[in-house]
Amino acid sequence: MPSNHNRHPAGRVGPGPSVRNLLSASIALVLLAPLAAAAQDAAPAAQDESGTTTLDSVVVTGTRASMQKSINVKQADDHIVEVIAADNMGQLPTVTIAEALVRLPGVNGTRDRGNASLATVRGLGPRMTMGTVNGREIASSEPTRAVRWEVFPTEVVSQVKVYKTQSADLIAGGIAATVDVATVDPLDYRGPQFVGTAGAVYYDQGKDVEGYSPWGNRFGASWIHKVNDNLAVALGATYQKQKNANSLVGSWGYTDDSNAMDVDGDGDLDYTPWGAADQLKLIDQTRTGAMGALQWKSGDFELKLDGLYSRIEIDEQQAQSWFNDWAYSIWSGANPYTTPGSSYTIVDNDVVAGTLANSGLTVNHVMANYGEVKTLAATGLKTRWSGEDWTVTGDLSWSQAKRDNTWRAVWFGSNPDTVSWDLRKGVDPYIAISSNAPAWGVQGQLEPGSLRDEIAALALAASRAFDDSPFASLDFGVRVASREKQNRHFLGSYEGWDQAIGAYDGLYRPVSMPGLNVPGLYTGDIGAIADLAFGGFGATAEQLLDHWNVKEDVREAFVKAPYYLGDRASGDIGVRVVKVDTTSTGYDSVGGAVVPSRASESYTDVLPSATLNFRLADDHMLRLAAAKVVARPPLDELRTGRALDDPNTTVGQLTGSGGNPHLEPFRATQLDASYEWYFHEESMAAVSVYRKWVDSTIGYKVGHETIDGNDYLISGPFNGGGGHVNGVELTFQTPFYFIPGLENFGVYSNYSYVDSNLHEFSPENDPLPLSGLARNTGTFDLWYSNGTFEARLGYKYHSPYTVIYGWNGSHLTRLESEDSIDLSLAWQATERWGFKLQAGNLTDEPMRVYLDNKENRLANQDDGGYQLFGRRVALEATFRF
Repeated sequence: MPSNHNRHPAGRVGPGPSVRNLLSASIALVLLAPLAAAAQDAAPAAQDESGTTTLDSVVVTGTRASMQKSINVKQADDHIVEVIAADNMGQLPTVTIAEALVRLPGVNGTRDRGNASLATVRGLGPRMTMGTVNGREIASSEPTRAVRWEVFPTEVVSQVKVYKTQSADLIAGGIAATVDVATVDPLDYRGPQFVGTAGAVYYDQGKDVEGYSPWGNRFGASWIHKVNDNLAVALGATYQKQKNANSLVGSWGYTDDSNAMDVDGDGDLDYTPWGAADQLKLIDQTRTGAMGALQWKSGDFELKLDGLYSRIEIDEQQAQSWFNDWAYSIWSGANPYTTPGSSYTIVDNDVVAGTLANSGLTVNHVMANYGEVKTLAATGLKTRWSGEDWTVTGDLSWSQAKRDNTWRAVWFGSNPDTVSWDLRKGVDPYIAISSNAPAWGVQGQLEPGSLRDEIAALALAASRAFDDSPFASLDFGVRVASREKQNRHFLGSYEGWDQAIGAYDGLYRPVSMPGLNVPGLYTGDIGAIADLAFGGFGATAEQLLDHWNVKEDVREAFVKAPYYLGDRASGDIGVRVVKVDTTSTGYDSVGGAVVPSRASESYTDVLPSATLNFRLADDHMLRLAAAKVVARPPLDELRTGRALDDPNTTVGQLTGSGGNPHLEPFRATQLDASYEWYFHEESMAAVSVYRKWVDSTIGYKVGHETIDGNDYLISGPFNGGGGHVNGVELTFQTPFYFIPGLENFGVYSNYSYVDSNLHEFSPENDPLPLSGLARNTGTFDLWYSNGTFEARLGYKYHSPYTVIYGWNGSHLTRLESEDSIDLSLAWQATERWGFKLQAGNLTDEPMRVYLDNKENRLANQDDGGYQLFGRRVALEATFRF
């Protein structure tokens, strides 16, 4: 998650004209370039024993071979899918799966610490995307079900499939899509036996921070050995050190109707920020990963044992300033914006910039450390027996995700006479104060937390093949799974006022914020300051309302019948039945008294699906699909943990807040159509259209709930009404084989448009569009490859969309439009040695998040704010044999 520990007791945005022109050109190319290509019979690509792909007289490797493999898989699949395929084991063209995912049609991702992370697909957020590894549901270190795709290093992955349509044999859970990460099948692998990668990584945002090195590194290796034709083993490992600085400024949110003031005296309420915060993160992030697979075949029997492990350790030094009390006077009736020396700028009744003078303001100078360790382990044993007519499979799997995190902080106070700021849209935000030296007191906080998620599952399936029948087979199976997610939260607060400020001299020092115009920050020896001020960080108290367990038992059964209608038409029909039982345990607070709580829920869904694929010609494919789909509620929103009024002492309407253990899933019916033209080797033009009728959603609002026979007005997650999502996706990729002299150049591009009448439930008077709904998304890559040298210049754009940036699903914000440019260069110097240079975020694109559907209200720092991540440059060497 974006660190949720930027604590408080409480511009460049959008594409410029040249960028818009580039996007327009990419869209035009997607639409018009196929008209320039003469229709040709698609010649299937041949693959030699080394894993390279031969196209006529050209042998392609690297990104170009990966694109061809992706096309081959997409063309052969019965679903509407997008595919990321490795050229060779451990050689996906990016560092993490997340970076590759966001280049696919209709896929976007938020950035965390400069890395692509949570994915949205087809305008629907991470809550509606299913994550699997080798077809198995995967645990997550997030409180929800969402998978952070950066936990998967490319060295341990051979292929990623994004299923945009559903069929009965896929695990239910993805309305947006099912994203499946596949590790290698060693017996089927045709490529180098060993691939090793080593290199340096440079993050330029931290280059000017004294005492901090922006240099990281990356190492990876994969080895596959065939003992004989029936037995093979694969092993992979990776290590990466990320050293990145992150500059951030954000607000503390805005006043509402109950506490706004008439700043300019025109009779209308004006909304003012409560304050602001800035933060410099000095990140030291280590990621290690490992993969193993053992595959054995004997006659009609096959067995595969595979496992995957990923560990991310974050040690993050944070220097922050909390600028408080910008709206302090609402209780006293004074107007600090009209005192001598003060000024303000109002846009749409929001104070977006100003100067407050002689107003009793406070600033907390914060020195903090955030530490986090999260791990993911997944393993499975799959067996398969194939007879003359019958095929039987069994799959036993287990997955566990853990996260342990701690935030430690100390802060001093000061009282500047004047503070000035401008946080509005269209400017690089700034904050200025009249004095910037710690002057009094010291306070501290220790906040540990932990999360555990575990899934165990067994799936059994069988298939009966038929001859001389329109139905190729009858497939059926069952799956049982048990999942349990547990959250724990502790808090300790400390104060020390006895020491004079001078007693801490030498324990802290100033540090500057690169890229943002804000006052200087401070960093120091947190432990020594805490020891001197209040005897060190001591005991913490359980935050029982944040202690929760959610257990989910799932039983599924499916029947699927693939069919053929002549040589050119095929598809399948089927149905999947899903029964879910959930039990939530934790604590409620009733009138201030904390008591154990427990609640259960059960529901069943019948999910029919059908696909029809017309091969109009050898190189033209039309796909149609229809299905009912579900996405189960986020696990943390099924928690108890409610703070409730005491019905024995409260007069009038009872109120409360917390989770909702009785949530039912997102439900939808969807229709998809896709036309695909494979008009040349490495070439494809495709258009996909879809409509989703969403029957029920989940969001945060205030609603009635009966608890122990009493009617409460609860603020929390609820099921809500439905609506529609309509979309179109265009994809075009090809080498410029039709332009003499440019045969080794090519393009990969896509564009998607999404329209929907679905909204979140807040703000009540102007609800945000549904989380993840980016109306426009585009990717445009130009590449060159001659078999020895390759280059790619890539552009990515998305329009604004709603995000849940942190761990709290009620914190909805809007992520402004972003456009980024990346560059990669690769040289295969010899048969064994290759070198690659990758540069990311070349234009140093900032991330800006705003509140309440109002573009000038910069979001809190916990919810994104305005961030600079800088550029990343990686140089690496690869050895293979």
